[in-house]
Amino acid sequence: MAFPSMKSAVLVDGVVLNGPTTDTRAGEKFVEEACRLIMEEVVLKATDVNEKVCEWRPPEQLKQLLDLEMRDAGEPHDRLLKLCRDVIHFSVKTNHPRFFNQLYAGLDYYSLVARFMTEALNPSVYTYEVSPVFVLVEEAVLKKMIEFIGWQEGDGIFNPGGSVSNMYAMNLARYKYWPDVKEKGLSGLPRLILFTSEECHYSVKKSASFLGIGTENVCFVETDGRGKMIPEELEKQVLKARKVGAAPFLVCATSGTTVLGSFDPLDEIADVCERHGLWLHVDASWGGSALMSRKHRQLLHGIHRANSVAWNPHKMLMAGIQCCALLVKGKSDLLKKCYSAKASYLFQQDKFYDVSYDTGDKSIQCSRRPDAFKFWMTWKALGTLGLEERVNRALALSRYLVEEIKKREGFKLLMENMPIFAFGTFLQASERWKRDQSSGKNLMWWPQPSRRGC
Repeated sequence: MAFPSMKSAVLVDGVVLNGPTTDTRAGEKFVEEACRLIMEEVVLKATDVNEKVCEWRPPEQLKQLLDLEMRDAGEPHDRLLKLCRDVIHFSVKTNHPRFFNQLYAGLDYYSLVARFMTEALNPSVYTYEVSPVFVLVEEAVLKKMIEFIGWQEGDGIFNPGGSVSNMYAMNLARYKYWPDVKEKGLSGLPRLILFTSEECHYSVKKSASFLGIGTENVCFVETDGRGKMIPEELEKQVLKARKVGAAPFLVCATSGTTVLGSFDPLDEIADVCERHGLWLHVDASWGGSALMSRKHRQLLHGIHRANSVAWNPHKMLMAGIQCCALLVKGKSDLLKKCYSAKASYLFQQDKFYDVSYDTGDKSIQCSRRPDAFKFWMTWKALGTLGLEERVNRALALSRYLVEEIKKREGFKLLMENMPIFAFGTFLQASERWKRDQSSGKNLMWWPQPSRRGC
């Protein structure tokens, strides 16, 4: 590596500004070797059932096996490559055919390539001038997702997780009815009440806490025996809240609950929302992908009546974590009105292109990853029909598993006629289970919720 002569060196505060910063050739060689390692140890072994899902070690032992210490001096590349190999070796292989943790569905090669590309390009989707391709990709993907929901027009944004999408929706609903909250804060607001089912995702409660609404102001509506919100109970809760002087503003329905895989009756819930002037948000983070299937989209019947929808293609459609969209009905520009801070250093209005493509001002983030690109690449590769087949196959596998459990000695279904999205609703026999069964004790069941009411 050539160093500048002392005569030509630019020295500021003891630092040679035109001196070497990175050994480019060595860096390129490291990337090449690391990519080869990833290909050999991760991608090529992803579908090999003879490989282990995980080389499990308890935390304290794993700390000893991994060199986690950061030191004053950097380490050589051969040492770094060994660290890379160790990280792969002791990590959970989430693409493995026998990895059955929640909400993973295997390896999508097209999404993986898209992730490699975006990691290499390192873009941030806040302005068109910085991410021209990825801004347009996100627009195209959101448009198609909006069509599948059944809206004539809409808006949206990709977020770091369905939990964040649910929080966005809650804040949007509050802003819709009390726009002064953006500038004046919470002090002038009435007691706000929102409603969701007993089987909702825990992010609804967390969002209420984060936004200052308060977890005590989340009303958990009773569900039926299959985990679906009961619309009549919802209406009772709304009337009860109004009677005590509170201000109901939001109903969060769920399409694909985390445990039972239940789909709330959206049409009936929408009726309640329309009668009482409430924002309807549908958390379809899991179940939204059923919209891609002509056979199963009726599970979300009535979703077109929602004001907002959370949908995560990284689940059943295998777009790679994380890939999560919030979709908002209509062209009211509510996202931008609610979240815009009009940072003049970034969102200048006199640029040399259409500044409506500077989408970053409708996000609570500044830096934002091009997550839509993963889904776009998969969609381009498989087509809509290929995505539909992916959904149909997943649900057919669920049906197959149910029938096999019924026939398998030592297993028992905990719910007959279980929802096709459910997972884990069976119990493997143990000696204790056998004793309990023979003594007439009740079979283990889901813990009963203890959070009804407001």
